[in-house]
Amino acid sequence: MSRAGKSTGAPPARQRGIALLVAILLVALATVIAAALAYDNAMTARQTIATLDYNQALLVTQGTEAFAAYGLQQTYRAQANLTDTAQPWAEPIGPLTVSPGVTLRAYLTDLQGRFNLNNLVASNGVTVNAQQLLAFRRLLTLVGLSPRWADDWVNWIDKSPTPAIPDAPADSAYQEMDPPYQTPNLPVTSSSELLALPGFGRARFERIAPFVTALPVGTPLNVCTASPYVLDAYLGHTQFSANPRQFARDRAAAGGCFPTISEFETAYSDTMPSTPNPGGGAAGAPQTDFQQLFSQSSQWFRLTSRISSGSTRFILYTVLYRDTNGMVTPILRSDTPN
Repeated sequence: MSRAGKSTGAPPARQRGIALLVAILLVALATVIAAALAYDNAMTARQTIATLDYNQALLVTQGTEAFAAYGLQQTYRAQANLTDTAQPWAEPIGPLTVSPGVTLRAYLTDLQGRFNLNNLVASNGVTVNAQQLLAFRRLLTLVGLSPRWADDWVNWIDKSPTPAIPDAPADSAYQEMDPPYQTPNLPVTSSSELLALPGFGRARFERIAPFVTALPVGTPLNVCTASPYVLDAYLGHTQFSANPRQFARDRAAAGGCFPTISEFETAYSDTMPSTPNPGGGAAGAPQTDFQQLFSQSSQWFRLTSRISSGSTRFILYTVLYRDTNGMVTPILRSDTPN
């Protein structure tokens, strides 16, 4: 047989190269698929763990709510007409080990110790409460902000499409924003809506946030738990906020309500004999009844729960309402304080 007729049985070099390339591509494809599957499995496991941790934190928060509700009920039974920072509800909880690897810290805040943003407009949605407006202007000034924001806020929550106060932006001004939006023209549920005012911004909000809240219209301020800045906003001078640390020491030393409702009423009557109108001048009209503006007891509280589960941290906030019978109900749960 001739040399040309012989066969060695080996594929040509070109075919061997193609086969090697196909094998490399198959290995690379298998590696990519395996890596993708491993990543998906890891992410699924991580999401599952995060979901379980969050659900566990929510259950711990619900247990903390029940514990806080019990404490508020017991305080009400002992002193139904008084809420002050010397009572047991004001004591923080924890750090407390709830279960292996899960730690809880919690505390209650009296929301009626803050300025209620919804009080600037009466329950009819139209009438501006001049005393509350003046107090809010003063509070803004005390924390280093322009008092004009109070006028803008009135227009944000009142029902009128035209500004109740001169120079405040009309509703149409918000529709010209980019993107456009509308004013709610009703009471709000969160003080963070101040951020919706054009130009207000995060920095200004962080200044005023510790002193304001959003509660039902007509909710009075508790002078026993109020910040010195909020108290002075109503008085019109720096009687308490001139030295906040001394104020805190005086309140702690009092072992109860400080200032007392009678002491604050005397100071308030001396400094605000008449109601100024929204435009800034003195109208000479009678004041809103002192008892409608101020109190020494509270119904609205915020529970802050800080849960640590392994390397995960959760902070949950619950608004609690204590009714006139002392029963406590969770009203709102949120991941943000305001």
